[in-house]
Amino acid sequence: MNGVKRDVLIAKQKLEILQKLDNGEPATTDAEDVLNEENTISHSAALQSMGTLLDYMGQRGFDYDDITAVRIICLDIRQEMNKQQKQRRITGFLKQ
Repeated sequence: MNGVKRDVLIAKQKLEILQKLDNGEPATTDAEDVLNEENTISHSAALQSMGTLLDYMGQRGFDYDDITAVRIICLDIRQEMNKQQKQRRITGFLKQ
């Protein structure tokens, strides 16, 4: 079974998901997020890649509209990153 990756939730993650289900909250996305964490790229890495892409596009003389579209994607990534940071701070505050 070399090379086969198994996605496994740890007991704490399972407990949190079960508690949400008991409270009537949907938990499918939570389970998917936990399992996909290793397969996702971080926001900062995505922004760095987008910055490299913008540099390349500028050097190659890409159309202004194309460059603007990439900048809008960067803005979306930053907004999502800020939203998640805010959620982590609130969660951290509530756990204290």
